[in-house]
Amino acid sequence: MEDQGMRIMGLDLSMKCTGVCFPDDSTALIKPRGDGDRRLLSIEERMTAALRVARPQLAVIEDDPGLFRGASAKVIPMVHATVRLVLMRSGVPFVLVNTKTLKLYATGHGGADKASMAVAALTYAGREFTGDKGGDQCDAWWLRAAGHAAYGEPVVRVPKANMDALREVAWPTLPGAPAPVFAPPPAKQTRRRRRVAA
Repeated sequence: MEDQGMRIMGLDLSMKCTGVCFPDDSTALIKPRGDGDRRLLSIEERMTAALRVARPQLAVIEDDPGLFRGASAKVIPMVHATVRLVLMRSGVPFVLVNTKTLKLYATGHGGADKASMAVAALTYAGREFTGDKGGDQCDAWWLRAAGHAAYGEPVVRVPKANMDALREVAWPTLPGAPAPVFAPPPAKQTRRRRRVAA
C-alpha cells in the first residue's frame, strides 16, 4: 500500500519485541540485541535508524497503562523513556493512546485480546500479520490507523462507535498537517471548597 497523506508511524513498545508500522503501511519487529539494560542501547540504535528511513510527521505510541507487576513494571517504563528520547532528538512529535482506547477503536471492546485485534484487522482491512505471535505488529498497525483516522484520513472503515473512542486522545495540532477531527478531551474541573468564616 502506498503512503496515504500524513506520514504516521505506529509503535507498540516492548523490551523483547517492539512492533512498528511504517508510514507506507508495512510492519516490522525490533528485537534488541544484548542482555539486561544493554538492550536499551540496541532499541535506541534501531529506533533511530527506523525514524531516519520512515521520516514520520507523528508517532502514535500505545501508552504504558502503569498496571504491570514484577520485572515488567520496571522494564516497560525504561523502554518508553528510551524511545521518547529518540523521538525528541529526531524532532518527531508523538501521541499516546491508551490500551483500552486502542482496543475500543479496533474491535469495539475495551477488553479485547490479541486474537480479536488480529481478526478485526482481517475483517476491516484484509490485513494479516504472519508470524506475529505476540500481536506486536498488529497493534502497531492499529496505532497508525488510529492516527490517520484522527486527522481525517482513515485507512480503514470501522463503526462510528469505534471511532468515538479516539476522542479520549489529546491529538496534537501539527504544522503542515490537517487539523485533528476530534476536539481535545475536556479538562477535568476541580471543585473549589468554600471557606466558612469563623
